[in-house]
Amino acid sequence: MDMNIDLYPSRVSSAASIKERKDPIIHSNGEGPLNQLELQSYEENGYLMKEKLFTDEEVKLMTEELEKTMKDNQSKDTADVIKEPGSNEIRSVFEIHKDSGFFEMLAKNERIVKIAEQLLGSQVYINQSRINFKPGFKGKEFYWHSDFETWHVEDGMQHMRAVSCSIILTDNYEFNGPLMLIPGSHKWYVSCAGATPDDNFKSSLQKQEAGTPDNESLSWLTEKAGGRIDRATGPAGSVLFFESNTMHGSNGNLSPYPRSNVFFVFNSIKNKIGKPYSGQKPRPEFLANRDNNKAIEAVPSNSLVGKQEVN
Repeated sequence: MDMNIDLYPSRVSSAASIKERKDPIIHSNGEGPLNQLELQSYEENGYLMKEKLFTDEEVKLMTEELEKTMKDNQSKDTADVIKEPGSNEIRSVFEIHKDSGFFEMLAKNERIVKIAEQLLGSQVYINQSRINFKPGFKGKEFYWHSDFETWHVEDGMQHMRAVSCSIILTDNYEFNGPLMLIPGSHKWYVSCAGATPDDNFKSSLQKQEAGTPDNESLSWLTEKAGGRIDRATGPAGSVLFFESNTMHGSNGNLSPYPRSNVFFVFNSIKNKIGKPYSGQKPRPEFLANRDNNKAIEAVPSNSLVGKQEVN
């Protein structure tokens, strides 16, 4: 298909609109680690939580590596290290899958790669990676949005053929700002009103404004979901997979308990990004992988701690 054809125009009008998605949700014949019930749940809701996919020992190792990465980046003032608005607390560190160490191996772990390949029906590569940290008492909210809308408009991702993988490193409770998702919202595309400012990423990574849906669209999606808004709660070691177009956001963290996770975006090798549909210059490499987008060769599950494979 012609990469110049804009299947999902957005930010081109003063009024928002809602359209049905034009892409499949599951792109394979179903063969892989997920069973049919799990595939059906993902297709219907747009996300799937796999509880305790990683062991406590592995989570401990991930947490140590995350804290080391946060410490190493605390004093940095670079575009790929995002601080909380109004403070020096780190919110995100991007492009961690290129660290030539622990997180690069984690991004290739077959427990998550094989699920991504099953959902996307092809080999995959990392389009974006980061660690997220929402500190207790002062972790800020992030407004409702579809990742695909941003990746399409600002990065040139043509099709909804990507999946986000969030590895939970701290227990996610109802009260410490977990991810919220609108079930079934991935079946619809909200074409947002307005335009995209130049270098929008410089502000949107702290507080997204361009590309956020209007109240009427959000209300409509929630009504279509039967009034449901789900929270991605679960114990550390769980992994949330959610479809690129699923509408999601999070509240601020007013509790004493921090929330942290490792986040990988797997994109189909057949869906590599092109020119941004906004007509603007591409976002930086740390947000949208263009130069290092070879298919991942998965590594064994036991590669993190060198122990017997965990099922």
